[in-house]
Amino acid sequence: MSYHLFNIGLHGSYSDLRYTFRNMKQLLQNIKNGKTVVEDVPVPSPREGMALVKVSASLVSAGTERMVVEFAEKSYLGKARSRPDLVKQTLDKAKREGVMPTVQAVFNRLDQPMALGYSTAGTIVALGKNMQGFKVGQRVACAGGGYATHAEYNVVPRNLLTPLPKNVDFESAAFTTLGAIAMHGFRLAEPQLGENVAVIGLGLLGLLTIQLAAAAGCNVLGIDLDPKRIQLASSLGLQAVSRKGAESASTAFTVGRGFDSVIICADTPSNDPVELAGVIARDRAKVVATGAVGLNIPRKIYYEKEISFINSRSYGPGRYDANYEENGVDYPIGYIRWTEGRNFQSVVDLMAGGKLKVTPLISHRFPIEKGIQAYEVITGKKKEAFLGVLLKYPETVEKLESSKVVRFNVPAFKPSNNVKLGVLGAGLYANATLLPVLRNNKDFELVGIASSGGLHAQHSGKKFGFQYATSSEDEIINDKNINTVAILTRHDSHADLVIKALKAGKHVFVEKPLAINDAQLSAIGKQLKANSHSLLTVGFNRRFAPLIQNLKSSIVNRHEPLHAHYRVNAGYIPLNHWTQDPVLGGGRIIGEACHFIDLITFLVGAAPVSVSAHALPDGGKYREDNVSMTFAFPDGSIGVVDYLANGDKSFPKERLEVFCEGMVAVLDDYVSLVTVKDGKKKEERIAQDKGQRAEMTAFAAAIKSGGKPPIPYEQLIGVARSTFAAVESIKTSQEIKL
Repeated sequence: MSYHLFNIGLHGSYSDLRYTFRNMKQLLQNIKNGKTVVEDVPVPSPREGMALVKVSASLVSAGTERMVVEFAEKSYLGKARSRPDLVKQTLDKAKREGVMPTVQAVFNRLDQPMALGYSTAGTIVALGKNMQGFKVGQRVACAGGGYATHAEYNVVPRNLLTPLPKNVDFESAAFTTLGAIAMHGFRLAEPQLGENVAVIGLGLLGLLTIQLAAAAGCNVLGIDLDPKRIQLASSLGLQAVSRKGAESASTAFTVGRGFDSVIICADTPSNDPVELAGVIARDRAKVVATGAVGLNIPRKIYYEKEISFINSRSYGPGRYDANYEENGVDYPIGYIRWTEGRNFQSVVDLMAGGKLKVTPLISHRFPIEKGIQAYEVITGKKKEAFLGVLLKYPETVEKLESSKVVRFNVPAFKPSNNVKLGVLGAGLYANATLLPVLRNNKDFELVGIASSGGLHAQHSGKKFGFQYATSSEDEIINDKNINTVAILTRHDSHADLVIKALKAGKHVFVEKPLAINDAQLSAIGKQLKANSHSLLTVGFNRRFAPLIQNLKSSIVNRHEPLHAHYRVNAGYIPLNHWTQDPVLGGGRIIGEACHFIDLITFLVGAAPVSVSAHALPDGGKYREDNVSMTFAFPDGSIGVVDYLANGDKSFPKERLEVFCEGMVAVLDDYVSLVTVKDGKKKEERIAQDKGQRAEMTAFAAAIKSGGKPPIPYEQLIGVARSTFAAVESIKTSQEIKL
């Protein structure tokens, strides 16, 4: 793809071409140490259904973002006190997995950089696939946490993009998301033309809300503690009063009837706004809380007037729905008139028509390089009054392909026969599990790491000592200095990336599953035959765990079939999580239960030949993740995997029982192994070790020696096919032969 390199003026004209080869700057929050920083990050790559936007302006949220920064600046004890729900999850994890693994997991999560911001405006400079209706050079407003961030470039899904009219400048358009929050709260009140509406709290959200109410033909009164905010509302042609005189002013304004609706836009833990709303509302009025306020609703006044109270949730229908926001599936207008996307467009149209004025609300402008100062303003470190705080970005446009790599100042590697590793994916598994194992493994040289957004690759690359980080998977796959690729991305991408890396002549490690359907698996099989010099392995680490190796050694010379029962207390995962999506994650049997099927396959020494599976009724809560699966093996062995999501997460996750030739072996959560034979009991206890380190050592040894893959291909393929068969067996209630 070729890229237009230009400066964008108000009307989208191309002028003053200037080339630069630097990385983009992004404002980040470290939750662990509380530091807000501006970092150099690779320019992200647009995925399918997304656009790459060169940002011109972004709005700093004095509410949401201030709360994030203030939380990050708390001590560990302060963080714990403010989030008791997370403390409970942590304690449950400690009971289940032990203290040290839990501490490591918590610190790893806290160490991840958080991209701040959710409301920006700029120009599209590149498009992913299936972006009909958008074009390079188009001016847009952008929305969404994790997408419309404070960065020079953003990758934004189609339903979170709004085209801009010619007469709406970027600074104004940066208010679009916050305007949609105000609009959704206003719509929830369902006001009618000519009705009386009160807006409590005249911060940025409140000043947008009263303008929307006036534009809708309502009689609107603003209420605030700050005389300057009241004066600003008056300068916009709107009526506003102080909190002190609010009750008497409301009586006069409504001729004693009370307000038809009251919209609370204040940001305070105080319960006063909710109490005031009840006092000034009419009988059977609606009160909508758009701001974050105390919610102890006084029963007497709300009961006597039968007031309806609504908590407004963000931008409108579609928010928090991954199918809408990430997959671009819109709601039919006949059923849902005002989605979040249509709210965005409505806000922009009101700006274009002069009915929503935001320029008077701008109090501060900072270049992105000085973005930290913006947070010093909104958190009160700088004792300055503020309202709308904008970040501004350079108008130069990078040559994008040259800006997708950040190189770190690490010593150059000397020639060696070590595994020269490139990593695709820098998420939780990479940072919490695999990379800590590889950092101290002298068999591996960490060359490059990629993530589509660039941010997490940059963080992980710096943390674990890679030579460079990038947002381009091709940069890793085509790098001649890399001979091995680790694929740690989302499940739906595994097969394509495996094939791509094998074609490039790389050895491949892929985190489970190998594939999520039979077509993908067949394609991998064909590629393996075509690339016999490349080794492939899957993250089936449990077969390499020390206690499992000990168990295997005790049955390696068996003459009879074995019976193995693997019980997994997998825990509940909501239906809207990506792992539950058959297209994205493959579902939990294909996506995770493969681990346990592989472990029994390892003990038997061959892949299953048939599968029979049954699931508990889902009841609208589960998705075939309370399952009992029985596998038959070539030598007559039987393996049973009970994978259950309906248990208590504080209970240990995994238990394996093996019966064979007068011996019983019981493995508990990779911490203890008890074997009983001839009346003698033997117990081994270790710190939990699920075999990740041993697997990577075995993989490196196979690569360096040119030996066989650490897991036989017939077992890798057979385990994957058995998961597909288990899903089919549940649907057909039949045994499936393999």
